[in-house]
Amino acid sequence: MSNPILQFGTSRFLQAHVDFFVAQAARREPSRALGKITVVQTTASAESRARIDALRANGRYPVRIRGRRRGETVDMTVQCDAISEALHANDDWQILRERVARDVQTIVSNTADTGYALFDDDTADLLDGQRTPRGFAAKLAVLLHERYRAGGEPITLLPCELISHNGDTLRDLVAGVARGWHADDAFIDYLTERCVWVNSLVDRIVSEAIHPVGAIAEPYALWAIERKPGMTLPCEHDDIVVTDDLAHFERLKLLLLNLGHTMLVEMWKKQGGAPDMIVLDAMRDAAYRDALETVWEHEVLPVFDALGQHDTARAYLADVRDRFENPFLVHRLADIARNHDEKKERRLRPVIELARELNLALEQPRLRAALA
Repeated sequence: MSNPILQFGTSRFLQAHVDFFVAQAARREPSRALGKITVVQTTASAESRARIDALRANGRYPVRIRGRRRGETVDMTVQCDAISEALHANDDWQILRERVARDVQTIVSNTADTGYALFDDDTADLLDGQRTPRGFAAKLAVLLHERYRAGGEPITLLPCELISHNGDTLRDLVAGVARGWHADDAFIDYLTERCVWVNSLVDRIVSEAIHPVGAIAEPYALWAIERKPGMTLPCEHDDIVVTDDLAHFERLKLLLLNLGHTMLVEMWKKQGGAPDMIVLDAMRDAAYRDALETVWEHEVLPVFDALGQHDTARAYLADVRDRFENPFLVHRLADIARNHDEKKERRLRPVIELARELNLALEQPRLRAALA
């Protein structure tokens, strides 16, 4: 086995995003994909274990794409076969060390909300490789140390966690772990200066799992990757954008899609909407839809116009409307409403501050009222 792509995480998101991209790229033209994927389960979840077992037994799984694209309904199923090895970090740690030391060229990850947590029991004795680290950053520190000792070439790391500057953040965490273990300066240099840590933004709603392995996802997909010298990507794909301006894509998502969700929730909460109301219901209700369109048109889009992004913002917003009107997606406003006050600050405040920085004469009354 010599898979060049190592993936931490078995989530339905990765199945319908990174793994889906690699499968499609290889099917279109083998040279467009780096190769096959080794996937690693890092949790004790019984659900994740079932996915690992299913992948070992079959190696294929379905991704069903359901939704709207450019006004048309899409409903199709694609069989994905990019994963050819499935490991469990605790059971297969020695195999994993060998894979990273010898075969792997690119590491991708999506480790959920606590994936970047550090643990006191991850101590320097882990470098001897006899036990599996608990934290993801400690796992990477040990595995990359193994590769460094074996004389392996520097590796590309592409975290997909929804954290701003996720590559830089993960690099600093792993380097911090290594320094805490008093690793030698040459290894620290290998980690921070020679390995390539790439910031990226992923955007696709993967609404449901198919058991034991597989996923249901919307047609829209984006993996925006910040260009870094020497990086090795898992594949070439139409929905992968390599860019020198990752902040542009982050701004579109935050101030149009995420802001749109939060404004719908704000109206839902103020009006005492039905507990089971979903985004599609709101988009079909004139009171919600008209208010949201007014916010987009008069309080947000003028900011993008001032940034010179008139056409880009409107094209992205057309995709957002399709996504919000997905007839197959059960996206409950009650779920989006979690941490609503914090989301309002993160999603609404920046567009007000941008308008002020650009000296725009925008009143933005609905955004300001939501923040008041």
